Amino acid sequence: MKQRLFGTDGLRGQGNIYPMTPEIALRLGLAAGQYFRNGLKHHRVVIGKDTRLSGYVFETALTSGLCANGMDVFLVGPMPTPAISFLTRSMRASLGVVISASHNPFMDNGIKFFDPNGFKLPDEVEDEISELVLDSKTNWDYPAPENIGRTKRINDAAGRYIVYLKNSFSDKLTLDGLKVVLDCAHGAAYNVAPKVLEELGAEVIQVGVEPNGLNINQKCGSLYPEVISSIVQDENAHLGIALDGDADRLIVCDEKGRILDGDQIMALSALELLEKGKLPKNMLVSTVMSNMALEIFMQENGGQLLRTAVGDRYVVEAMRREGAMLGGEQSGHLIFMEHSTTGDGLLAALQLLRIMCEKQKPLSELAGLLEPFPQVLKNVHVERKIPFGDAPQVQEAVQKVEQALTGKGRVLLRYSGTEAVCRVMVEGPDRDRVDLYANDIVDACEKYLK
Repeated sequence: MKQRLFGTDGLRGQGNIYPMTPEIALRLGLAAGQYFRNGLKHHRVVIGKDTRLSGYVFETALTSGLCANGMDVFLVGPMPTPAISFLTRSMRASLGVVISASHNPFMDNGIKFFDPNGFKLPDEVEDEISELVLDSKTNWDYPAPENIGRTKRINDAAGRYIVYLKNSFSDKLTLDGLKVVLDCAHGAAYNVAPKVLEELGAEVIQVGVEPNGLNINQKCGSLYPEVISSIVQDENAHLGIALDGDADRLIVCDEKGRILDGDQIMALSALELLEKGKLPKNMLVSTVMSNMALEIFMQENGGQLLRTAVGDRYVVEAMRREGAMLGGEQSGHLIFMEHSTTGDGLLAALQLLRIMCEKQKPLSELAGLLEPFPQVLKNVHVERKIPFGDAPQVQEAVQKVEQALTGKGRVLLRYSGTEAVCRVMVEGPDRDRVDLYANDIVDACEKYLK
């Protein structure tokens, strides 16, 4: 299978190890500048990052390449990924760049791009940029010396994003009287997220707001929701909010400490929009990873679930194509297209808080809408990412499991976009049987995909 420089969510890898090296970042800046520069006028590029130590390296290298190819660069420092999407749109920039490895540990980093409308780049554009980066014979179309780009730091970027988020929350409501536990994962939202909630009236108990470059996502944030669950119960809070390193994911817990994933949040949000007649085509968009219970829930409430490939940008592409207003992933990427063009954890939390305030009900009463089917996900290291259709023994193992499930479950095989890994997902009504079924498929993958 053709190897791509970009995975499901941009370029990603361990810092100072190919492909996340300063040389590649420099060439990415040159390539993006060459691809998006049009004519002699200077084009704006907004660059944001999370709190990883290596962010300084890649920010500098990208800036150098972009300026060399005639782009004016605006640096905003540590800011959530969705903030860069918003700023790219509001500043009429030609390109937005995020330096982040999202929920990964500090030693990893990544680079992803937003187009002028705040949407992630499609595969074909990423591939064209990749070709420029990877071809050692690329002839860079450098502009004349007087047309080299400039760099400027935007000091009020955080304030702009805070105002934007507050404007997504009804001006008829406040968060007065609500106690919220907020875990920012020592990541990009450590500064802006508490301010948004506090300015709307909430009492905020802050967790994960002391980044040091090395502690991002370290036993905190959306990957460790048990942290907020425990604090919510100890502090008698009304809600727990857990973001990931770049704040584009949201996992929450109710006042009883019960943890809700992206599927459960989407069910609650979709039902509210269905009741108001604000869900076009009664459609919710999610990925093949979303639990079967979500699909059944939508059907039972007169709606439909449209599934896409894994990756929030594929969800967004389908939403744009279908005119849908709500979509997301089980992992917590949630897209409210009325307000944003990409997943935004804090914006999604505000929508959840809005529903709680409007209905005057605790989250525990609103959220018990679906009981997820037991779902098992296992990873298998592979040497080659061959098409599954070319491995009949694997196909046979999958078919046996599907027959055993008798239509009351699902099997999904997919390759990771960033690792040499095959992901095996099986879900069904019986947890023990699902685990056994998954092991049978894993055994086949380990034997025939190596």
